[in-house]
Amino acid sequence: MDRILKNARIVLRHEVVTGSVRITDGVIQSIDLGPCNVTGAEDLNNDYLLPGFVELHTDNLEQELEPRPGVFWPDPIGAVLAHDNTMAGAGITTVLDAVSLGEYHDGPNRSEMMDMSLRALSRARATGVLKADHRLHLRCEFSDPKVLDMLLPHIDDPELMLVSLMDHTPGQRQFTDTDKYRKYYKKGWSDEEFAEIEKRLHATQQACAAGNRERIVSLCRERSLPMASHDDTLAEHIAQAVAEGMAISEFPTTVEAARLAREAGIRIVMGGPNLVRGGSHSGNVSARELAEADLLDIISSDYVPGSLVAGAFALHHSLGFSLPEAVARISANPAEAIGLADRGSIACGLRADLVRVREIEGVPAVLRTWPAETSGPLEMTAKNAA
Repeated sequence: MDRILKNARIVLRHEVVTGSVRITDGVIQSIDLGPCNVTGAEDLNNDYLLPGFVELHTDNLEQELEPRPGVFWPDPIGAVLAHDNTMAGAGITTVLDAVSLGEYHDGPNRSEMMDMSLRALSRARATGVLKADHRLHLRCEFSDPKVLDMLLPHIDDPELMLVSLMDHTPGQRQFTDTDKYRKYYKKGWSDEEFAEIEKRLHATQQACAAGNRERIVSLCRERSLPMASHDDTLAEHIAQAVAEGMAISEFPTTVEAARLAREAGIRIVMGGPNLVRGGSHSGNVSARELAEADLLDIISSDYVPGSLVAGAFALHHSLGFSLPEAVARISANPAEAIGLADRGSIACGLRADLVRVREIEGVPAVLRTWPAETSGPLEMTAKNAA
C-alpha cells in the first residue's frame, strides 16, 4: 500500500523542507518538495513531520507493572499494551525497554519484576499488536551478588540491544551525596539504620562488584553487544569505560566525565526530564550545561516519555540548536549508537517511522505516530554485524 503525507515541514537530517513523503510497504520511497495534489494524500497542514523517536532507556514499563510501591498490576500483558500506547503517543517508534537486574532494597520483588517484564514483553510481541518496535536494555547492578544469576538466562535474547553497567552504592557516582540517596529511596531510615545499610552495601561492593563487572563485560564482548556505563563521575570511570569498550556514557554526573567521554568517542546520553526541568533531580550536572558545551549526543526520556519531543524542542528554542540537530538527538543518534541502520532519519529507503508534531502555545505536541507497517528483515545491527 502507498501512503502520501503532504504539506508537511519535513525535518531531514540536515535541513527542514516543505513537501510530501511517499511510503510503500513501510519504507520511504520519495521526498518531494513543494505542493502535492495527489487525491487521497493526507494533509498535514504545515505541521512538522519528524522521524520516529528511538528511546534507549525508559523505566515506563516498570511504572505500568508496579503503579504503586508493592502493588503489581494483575494483567502483565495489559501493562505492556498500556506502555506501548504511551510510547506511540509520545512519538517513540523504537524503544529499548530498560529492565533492572539487581535487588537494590526491594529484595525478591526486584527479581519478580524482572521476570514479569521479560515474560510480558515476549507474550505481547507474539500478539502482533504492539505499535512500537520493542527491544531490550538490561541494566546490570554489578554490585549486586545475584546480578549474574539474573543476566545469564537472558544474555542471548535476540531482542537484547544494550547492556548497561550500574553501581548505585551510596557515596559515589549518582549518589555522591548520600542525603540524595536516602531521599530517592524513600525508606524513612534513621541515621543509625542508614549507617548500617551503607556499611553493608560497601562491604558487598568490595566483595563482588569488580568480578561481576569483568564477567558482564566479557559476556557482552563475546556477543558484540553494545554496552553503556552509567553515572560516570570521575576520570577513572571514563578510563575504565574506554578500556572495556563502552559505546555510551549514560547520564554522566559531571562536566569532566562528559568531556572525557567526548574525547574518547563515547556517546553521551542525558535525561529528557533533566533537560526540560533545567536540572538533575539528584543534584548532578545539568543536561543543559552539557548541551551548551556540545557534550550531549542523545536524549533519553528516562521516567517521562514526553520529555523526548519536549527536550528536542527545548534544545532548538532555548539553546540555539537547529531543529535537525535537536531532532537527531532523539532519532538518528540513538539509532546509530546501537547499530540500527534502517531508521532514525527521514530518507529514501529507510523505515517509515514518522511522527506528526505541532507546537501548541509553544509546547510541541505529538499529534500522530506512524510506525513502519512492515515485518521484513532488520538491517544490520551492531550485535549481529560480527
